[in-house]
Amino acid sequence: MNILGVRVDNFSKKEILEKIEDFFAEEKFHQIVTVNPEFVLEAQKNKKFRNILNNCALNVADGVGLKFAFWRFGKHLKCRLAGVDLLEHVLTLAEEKKLGVFLAINKDGLSNFEEIKAAALEKYPGLVIDGMDLDINDADKNSPVQVRDLNQLNLEKNVSWPVLFCNFGAPHQEVFLNNQKGGKIKLAMGVGGSFDFLIGKVRRAPKIFRLLGFEWLWRIFQPQPWKFKKKRIKRIWKAVVVFPIKIIFSKNI
Repeated sequence: MNILGVRVDNFSKKEILEKIEDFFAEEKFHQIVTVNPEFVLEAQKNKKFRNILNNCALNVADGVGLKFAFWRFGKHLKCRLAGVDLLEHVLTLAEEKKLGVFLAINKDGLSNFEEIKAAALEKYPGLVIDGMDLDINDADKNSPVQVRDLNQLNLEKNVSWPVLFCNFGAPHQEVFLNNQKGGKIKLAMGVGGSFDFLIGKVRRAPKIFRLLGFEWLWRIFQPQPWKFKKKRIKRIWKAVVVFPIKIIFSKNI
């Protein structure tokens, strides 16, 4: 189904996880995106971002706003899956299958690569993991300091990373990942602030908040530096106010 011109795949949780298993079995690049209301709004003004979203291998609904959008157009969303839950499922699979995971981390984010690596290995001790802190300002420039070509790193360390995660935030992470096609990458996914949950720097909302779609209310009261909270408030405004208004007054999908 399309929501304001952005494709959102309507699969059950079981179907989503089966597709990810299939991606690992195929020798080609698959980009996964967890679509939320902010993605849809950004895509209205960013054609490049919209084209990337609509050509990803799997677009999972993330955000209660999308569930309401489905209802608005007489449809039922089978599954709303948060990015952090999808991240943890992929990490579990990667550990089981002994697949290398590479992390492209925003150097100006809340958590750095070494912190994330330590937290991931504590929870998934058999994980093969590497990565680096990168400048988000170079995300769209194919800079040689990025992970543009993992093949060279593969040769240097005699290991491959079929799984690539990036936490630059949308639309930067989706553009960055889309530029990494080729080589041995099988699955690439933008994870936003999911690593901060993994580390414990940001606490997840209680289950009742998540079920009712009030994660945004929980997040706004979580302690964090003002520069991050200010961005969070802007995101909440878009997701809770701007997006519903656009959906209500939209005549078609």
